[in-house]
Amino acid sequence: MFSVLSRSRLCEICQNGLVCNRYRLTHSKQYLADRFQAFEEIDDHPRYNIAPTQPVLTVRREHDQKVRRFTRMRWGLIPSWAKDASIGNRTLNARSETVKTTPAFRDSILRKRCLIPADGFYEWRRMGSVKQPYCFEVAKGEIFAFAGLWDQWRSPDGQIVESCTILTTPPNSLVAEIHDRMPVIVAPDKYERWLDPDLNDFEAIRDILKPYEANLMRRYPVSMKLNNS
Repeated sequence: MFSVLSRSRLCEICQNGLVCNRYRLTHSKQYLADRFQAFEEIDDHPRYNIAPTQPVLTVRREHDQKVRRFTRMRWGLIPSWAKDASIGNRTLNARSETVKTTPAFRDSILRKRCLIPADGFYEWRRMGSVKQPYCFEVAKGEIFAFAGLWDQWRSPDGQIVESCTILTTPPNSLVAEIHDRMPVIVAPDKYERWLDPDLNDFEAIRDILKPYEANLMRRYPVSMKLNNS
């Protein structure tokens, strides 16, 4: 049913610099549960090369619940009104500057926000005839969270699919040397505001959609093997 991106297509996307689309999550489930104060059983194995259309870990709150919970979602948001799932291959990221007016995201930014835990993300720099991948971290590999949106879609055969996207913003000075966009990273003291399902005033969350401070991050080159998801 789903249109899954091939390895060659994934490589083409990342090397053309079209989207921020690879990241890493290697911390233990107990550490994640403590850090995000979230519940539900989650897999406890490190993932060093998370790619589009794969299931990814998210943190969210429901309208009628005060607790946070972990949920696995497909990366590539499928709006509830979509005719088929293939739109999810084009909605890996949402531009923060236009998220309020883009049809695929304008409802989710007000009602269905989530956090997407990570401890590194990747971007590519052209070096001659090849592109060198770089890993970007917060501090020295600390856990952090992307600003995410999610939605729920029902397939023609009745299957419920939950999917998500990562918001992007203009880059800080560290990322700008490599890429012209970066994912929105939510500061821990803003987690609760971002996740509040009853907060549907865009102006109340707009300040979260900004570049993370460059002096709180670091980058370094990694193996070309990253090109193979």
